[in-house]
Amino acid sequence: MHSKLPPIIAVIGSDGSGKSTVCEHLIDYVKKYGPAARVHLGKQAGNVARAMVKLPVLGNSLGKSIEVNKANITKSLPGPLPALVIMSFVLRRLLRFRRMLAFRRRGLLILTDRFPQVQIPGGYDGTVLPANAPGSRFVTWLAGRERAAFRWMAGHKPDLVLKLNVDLEVACARKPDHRQESLAKKIAVTPLLTFEGAQIVDIDANKSLDEVFCAAEEAVSKFMASRGYSYVDEGKPAVNP
Repeated sequence: MHSKLPPIIAVIGSDGSGKSTVCEHLIDYVKKYGPAARVHLGKQAGNVARAMVKLPVLGNSLGKSIEVNKANITKSLPGPLPALVIMSFVLRRLLRFRRMLAFRRRGLLILTDRFPQVQIPGGYDGTVLPANAPGSRFVTWLAGRERAAFRWMAGHKPDLVLKLNVDLEVACARKPDHRQESLAKKIAVTPLLTFEGAQIVDIDANKSLDEVFCAAEEAVSKFMASRGYSYVDEGKPAVNP
């Protein structure tokens, strides 16, 4: 017998590791065990940026603030406008996270692209606003709210984490528009993330997509069997929020 709430399976890894591609493939496999939902839990700053910069009057300023949000954590707090933009992404992520929990309560298996973490601040789906840094009282308050939000989300730890490990050379070839320094930092952080002690399966993402898909399916199969789930020929259509 499996537990009352369906499991959360998270796919994480540096840019260039193939997270989204693996999730797109894996949801069809996960739904063989029952109704499933695939949820993106990242910032998706690029999509939001393209929409916000089209706004009249404040579009250009907001676009610049979003670029600040994409950067690594700094030693001082940003001004009120960049901080508010950063918090807008946090609120967006909270809404997605709450929706994911609602799907789970309805009995859906959950597959997430990325997962919030509090272990390493400054990026990789962690907090952006630095703690204990000088800044206005308002921005300091926002930083505290951001940390509280991430602690709450990270407290709902995933049941299984598929960690896609990729070499820098491969990641750069797959993401030529990304800065090598940024990719290198994410690749270095990947092995350090524990997600509150969640069960983790490491997958070599340097291999071909077919090999990565097989490894991911095998990890899910073993995990689901350990939770008492049986593989069926046809599951209900997956929910893609």
